[in-house]
Amino acid sequence: MAADRKPNPWQRFLARPNTDRTKTVGIALLVAIACGLSVSIAAVALRPLIAANIVAERQALMRSMLSGLPGIGEIIAEAGADAVEIAIIDLDAGARTQAFDPADFDPLAIAADPATSTALSRAEDLAGIGRRENFAQAYIVRRDGDLALLVLPIYGNGYQSTIRAYLALETDLTTVAAFTVYEQGETPGLGSRISEPGWQAQWAGKSVSEDGEVVIEVVRDGASGPHEVDGISGASVTGYAVTDMIHFWLGPKGFGPWLDTLRQGGE
Repeated sequence: MAADRKPNPWQRFLARPNTDRTKTVGIALLVAIACGLSVSIAAVALRPLIAANIVAERQALMRSMLSGLPGIGEIIAEAGADAVEIAIIDLDAGARTQAFDPADFDPLAIAADPATSTALSRAEDLAGIGRRENFAQAYIVRRDGDLALLVLPIYGNGYQSTIRAYLALETDLTTVAAFTVYEQGETPGLGSRISEPGWQAQWAGKSVSEDGEVVIEVVRDGASGPHEVDGISGASVTGYAVTDMIHFWLGPKGFGPWLDTLRQGGE
């Protein structure tokens, strides 16, 4: 009969007095497990939203940079959101690839995966990144279907952080339209000043290359030509790092082969 049924282990556990040590420890363990599961489920559920927000933030920063350039803001306004096109570049082939959906492209995951990245030798690794992704994003701004601006996300190892920036090139693919650092952790008041609008403003109009060779440089004692940018006093290592990462990403292991393809009329 139901009245004679013995209580199950769970009922016996709950029947223990609240002062019982076993019950106290057991309840605490159950609460911890429940909280852990809740946090894990929430983290998994929110991961796509977090990733989407990060991508949206980067896109917003890039669009903000473009909108501040003379003439470019008008191009985007005239052409609408579709004026900015995301391209995935096969860096080794020097061409666009359709192997990835730009909306789902994760450059950090691509760079970390040995199957989609390449280990660099010390001589090759000007940017100090160790491994280079085989596929990278680029942003193309068009006007009436023609190239108006090319924006390249670049990064490299600075004095004490990874420096990430957007380098915007005009239609000749040589003249800098803008240079914007969007992530860095350099020394406050010194190297960190590479994020200041005043320092970044001096890049506009500079030439990154001459006779097919990347020559732009951050210099210590006053820029004197179209290929030089004034460095920041007390932050020479950060300046060298910016120079090196630009040389890397515009060179043969970076976007260089694709830029050559564009100059020859290809995509």
